[in-house]
Amino acid sequence: MDLTTQILWLFTLAIPIACVSWTVTHEEVFREPREWCVNHSQNDKKLLKRKFFYLFTCEYCFSHYITLFFLFFSDFKLLLTDWRGYIIAGFALVFVANIYMSFFALLRQAIKKEKVEIKKIETDTNEVQEQQKT
Repeated sequence: MDLTTQILWLFTLAIPIACVSWTVTHEEVFREPREWCVNHSQNDKKLLKRKFFYLFTCEYCFSHYITLFFLFFSDFKLLLTDWRGYIIAGFALVFVANIYMSFFALLRQAIKKEKVEIKKIETDTNEVQEQQKT
């Protein structure tokens, strides 16, 4: 695979890694299992159990395991064609996937802020209209 194709694969393969990692660690659909994992990550007596359950609550940590799955699934290697290519690809994919997740988090935060501001404007407008009626 030439370098351009490898870079294209890198930025494309990081998308599903970011999607899966974000969905499991942040979205409502996995809220109950995530809360269960948070509880175990904070309250289990054994260190290894706490660390194991923490992996399912942190998008950065979880993205490493999702990356391993996608590396196995796609047989993607970066720069080198032997086992070292897997290692380079793994860390590069985690890096790019986490950039995607950071951008997504910023975008969601901006959207949420905008919704709150719109709601406040609507509330203020309704209050002014009610005052004008009386």
